[in-house]
Amino acid sequence: MELSEPQLLHTVTDSVATVVVHHPAKRNAMTAAMWRALPPLLDTLAADPGVRALVLTGEGGTFCAGADISTLRRSPEEAQALAVHAEEALAAFPKPTLAAIRGHCVGGGSQLAAACDLRFAEEGSLFGVTPAKLGIVYPASSTRRLVSLVGPAAAKYLLFSGELIDAERALRTGLVDEVLPEGELAKRVGEFTRILASRSLLTQAAAKEFANGRTDRDAYWTGQARGSGDTAEGVAAFLERRQPRFTWSVPGRG
Repeated sequence: MELSEPQLLHTVTDSVATVVVHHPAKRNAMTAAMWRALPPLLDTLAADPGVRALVLTGEGGTFCAGADISTLRRSPEEAQALAVHAEEALAAFPKPTLAAIRGHCVGGGSQLAAACDLRFAEEGSLFGVTPAKLGIVYPASSTRRLVSLVGPAAAKYLLFSGELIDAERALRTGLVDEVLPEGELAKRVGEFTRILASRSLLTQAAAKEFANGRTDRDAYWTGQARGSGDTAEGVAAFLERRQPRFTWSVPGRG
């Protein structure tokens, strides 16, 4: 496949997977093929014990300008279903995820960013949830996720108006977690994901489920902790004043 074609690129470095939305001709808009490609790619990275965190970003100076409008013209319902399936797959990824945002993060791009656990943005980034500009009913699951991040009032502002907000306002509303000066985003994301990769994935995976509202897995996680060795290693490392070597990984999905 030519590098200029719309696609999702990925690399794994130092236990961190980076997925890049690559469609520079249309400001990294997501095509139907790209929406379809994301869930199986995430499954592959989730099953890789060498991956302990994931970064989602866009090629160049734009995160993602949304869905490729040509896909909406053919079948809006199918296009929305593909986007929701990809969004839910990203939200369910069992390891920490971080959206590294530059430039426009709009429409489907905002869906993807909201589905990540954390969002770091560069100054000058712009955010928008734009279905009202197209007469589209925003999916219920996506609306609930947005409300959980920014609250009902800010979610209604974004959804009702379709207006873009800057990174500072996104930070105030809770849509992003950190705003970095221009040129500092990659460095900060690299530093932070190294921290994430050094921590107990057992702790992170359980906390992610609990924070997302799952209430039926307490016994499961108690069993995982009992058999993991991570607690013993963490305590020993603390007492010995060394970095812990956590070994628990996500069990295979049968």
